[in-house]
Amino acid sequence: MSEDAASTTPRPLWRRITGSTWFHLIAAFIVVGALLSFVAKPYWVPSGSMEQTLQVGDRVLVNRLAYVGDAHPGDGDIIVFDADETWGAHASADENPIKGALRWLGEVSGFGPSGEHTLIKRVIAGPGQTVSCCTADGRMLVDGEPIDEHYIFEDFPFEAGTLDCDTTPMSMRCLPEVTVPKGSYLVLGDHRSNSADGAFACRGQKDPDPGCWRWAHDDDVVGRAVVILFPFDRWTGL
Repeated sequence: MSEDAASTTPRPLWRRITGSTWFHLIAAFIVVGALLSFVAKPYWVPSGSMEQTLQVGDRVLVNRLAYVGDAHPGDGDIIVFDADETWGAHASADENPIKGALRWLGEVSGFGPSGEHTLIKRVIAGPGQTVSCCTADGRMLVDGEPIDEHYIFEDFPFEAGTLDCDTTPMSMRCLPEVTVPKGSYLVLGDHRSNSADGAFACRGQKDPDPGCWRWAHDDDVVGRAVVILFPFDRWTGL
């Protein structure tokens, strides 16, 4: 076969498809989608409940493989999770389509609003652990031992003998004793006095309704936040 004849021979269909710009674009979307769904995902921090560890607008990278298999969130981990109905009403089904599309884009990319009920908090205790507050100096106890919460920003006021767990009114730092249910985690914000977290509705009451607690559940955990990606001057591991 002459060179001219060879040059006019049509390429096989599969080569024409795989060589097209559209094929490369679709393949790139599939690869990125797989990475975001199964490996790592950026998350946009929507509120100040985790200050000063995280600031409003920070973009963090969430490791979606952190808790595969027999691994589970540990005390002190910062996790992203899908909140259930006990955390508040979910987004309305008749949400504006444009707003819904922007929210979806934000969830996928991490550079826009995240899901309305995808939250980021710190794990304080896991299944079977007992939590209460406070010690005489206002520290939280897990399994009867005070824990080091050096990350707390602007905690609730507590002053022994003046505003503590025996005064009226009692300090909002005070919590009744509770054992974390199976497959669940008590999660709180680092900006303790500005966080509608798992203990928010139970604070400062001697005998609150047991239903005041809100939990993060194993099946709803998206992953562990491992690094601040943006802004660049805040890049750091978590």
